[in-house]
Amino acid sequence: VQLVESGGGLVQAGGSLRLSCVASGRSFSSYAMGWFRQAPGKEREYLAAVTWIGNSKYYADSVKGRFTVSRDNAKNTTFLQMNALKPEDTAVYYCASAPRWTANGYRDLNDYDFWGRGTQVTVSS
Repeated sequence: VQLVESGGGLVQAGGSLRLSCVASGRSFSSYAMGWFRQAPGKEREYLAAVTWIGNSKYYADSVKGRFTVSRDNAKNTTFLQMNALKPEDTAVYYCASAPRWTANGYRDLNDYDFWGRGTQVTVSS
């Protein structure tokens, strides 16, 4: 299984970015997808997740109302639309796949079995 993120870059505060994560190697529509980020010196932080067919979406409080997770199973791709970006959003952003249903909104790192290598997002003030 391979997950490849793209769409990161440098943006000014208040701007937007749309991250993509393309999956290959197994049936994409069979598992939930999540997004995390990790800033230098900090732990990996849960951001959002979307279930197999996209009917349920979950968000961390830190990004609720600014970030939107979605997926296109026909393209084996999940997206993270990020609006109203802040300098504290600067981090490496990762997507990951979760093979089993969880009751916690896929917030735990251990819910995921495969991870991408990440894409850098830098928000300037």
